[in-house]
Formats: sequence, C-alpha cells, structure tokens
Amino acid sequence: MNLLVAYDICTDSKRGEKRLRRVSKICINFGQRVQKSVYECQLSEEELVEFVHMLSEVVHPTEDNIRIYRVSGVAQGSVVNLGRAVGMDYSNPMII
Repeated sequence: MNLLVAYDICTDSKRGEKRLRRVSKICINFGQRVQKSVYECQLSEEELVEFVHMLSEVVHPTEDNIRIYRVSGVAQGSVVNLGRAVGMDYSNPMII
C-alpha cells in the first residue's frame, strides 16, 4: 500500500530533538523523504504494523504528532509536483 507520512515533533528540549532524529531514521528506513518531515512509503500490512509500532515507542503522546495517510490509486500523473523533483517510481525496478 502507498502511504504518506507527516510528522511534527516538538523540539523545545534535547529530548525532543532526540525524538525528532529517531522518528526521521525510522521513516527513512521505511520510505523516502519528499520534504523535511514528509515521507512516501510503499509497505505491506506487516511492514505497516512494524512501522507504527516503532514510531509509537518514540513519539511523545502530548507533544508530538505523526499522521499516516493511506493513498489509494497512485498512478502516473496523480501527483502534482512544483519545484525540485523528489521521489521514486515504485512501479519500476530499482537498482541499488
């Protein structure tokens, strides 16, 4: 499934800055950064469960906010991008 992940982590303290780094690392492991706190991910149901579990162990319940949107029907031309092009085409093979 295709997901859009956005977060707002309170960085008023050193603990908040540490949470921000941890959330970012988790998101990078599961998807691709398209803006500073926005990621696109393509995950299976099992990966989504693991992803949510890992994030829930980091996020502060009253200071932070993480939103995960399921995006259905992602097709060629369904995203309008203005400015610098960012992102991957998951429908084609990737060479690493």
